[in-house]
Formats: sequence, structure tokens, C-alpha cells
Amino acid sequence: MTVENVTAHGLVTARARLSDAIAVKQAMLDDGVLEQAVAIAHVVVAALRAGNKIMFFGNGGSSMDAGHLAAELTGRFAYDRPGLAAFSLSDSTAAVTAIGNDYSYAEVFARQVLGLGRPGDVAFGLSTSGSSANVVRGLQAARRAGMVTVALTGADGRQCLAVADHCIRVPSSNTARVQEACLHVGHTICELVEAGMFPRSP
Repeated sequence: MTVENVTAHGLVTARARLSDAIAVKQAMLDDGVLEQAVAIAHVVVAALRAGNKIMFFGNGGSSMDAGHLAAELTGRFAYDRPGLAAFSLSDSTAAVTAIGNDYSYAEVFARQVLGLGRPGDVAFGLSTSGSSANVVRGLQAARRAGMVTVALTGADGRQCLAVADHCIRVPSSNTARVQEACLHVGHTICELVEAGMFPRSP
């Protein structure tokens, strides 16, 4: 295959993937995802105003997205303002590895949730498949602790749906498309939370 053919094939693939991503985002306009995101943002604002905190967790790429979204709240999203009480359980390497070693990997989030969570806190579980055992157990633990549970997942996320007070299911089963869309939803929630907590003059 020549360099020109490789380049041509690459462009076809890139266009196809972008078209797929656009199609997923377009579908999100029509299936209630945006309304759910707004409702979740209101829940987060209410929790923060009451002195509660927000925690995120997920595996692999979703663990990075969990840290990313927590940082948008503790740092800033669109403009300067005070930091908000948010953190990612996935970022605690010592806790994840210790719990995984001493108990099992399925318990790495549940143990942290029960140790750190309090009634009224909000727990976000990110799972593209919706069936990650440790995410599902983390949400179950959060619910038992009196926390508000939120899941960001894909079309197949029935297990997360069963244990979350609010569950956004991206209309796709493709891992990359689900991760991209969940980050978009997460950014939307962070933007709305920032504006709700620290409104700027028009």
C-alpha cells in the first residue's frame, strides 16, 4: 500500500469516526440526555450549597474522565471563582491498590465511598459498559450511605441504571463514542454547576 493510499484510507476512517460521533451527539438532542444533565446539575448545586461534596470514579479512560471532571469543579471551568468540593476516587493510587490487594478490585470504590461519603454527597460512577463491578458496587455503597447516585454510561448500562438515582445512558454501545459523549455531558454539568454556584452579571 502506497503512502497516498494509506493517507486516503486514514482520511476515510477519520471522517467516518467523526460522522459517528456527530450522530451520537445528534441523538442526544432527542432522547432526554440534556434534560437529565440539567437536572443533575441542579442536584449537584443543591448538595454543594448544603456543604456536601462530589465524588467521581471509573476505570481506565473513565478514571481519567473522573479526575478531569473533579478538577473542573475544584479548579475552574469557564472563569475564575472559588474551588468546589470535588475529588476522584480513581486518583488515589494507594487506596485503589491497597483495597484491590487486600480485598478485591471489585471493592476499590465501595470501600472508599463508605469511608469518605456522607448523606447528601453526590457520587458519579462512570462506566462505558454500565457493568463494571467496582463502579456498580461503588454506586450501591453510595446509595446505602444516603448519597445521591449518578451514572454516566452507554446504551447497555442497565446495571448502573438499577443502582443510580440519575442515569444518563449515551445512545451508543461503542466505547470511544460513549466516552466522548460522557465527557461532553460532564462538561455541560460542570458548566451549569459553576454558573449556579457563582453566577456572573450579564
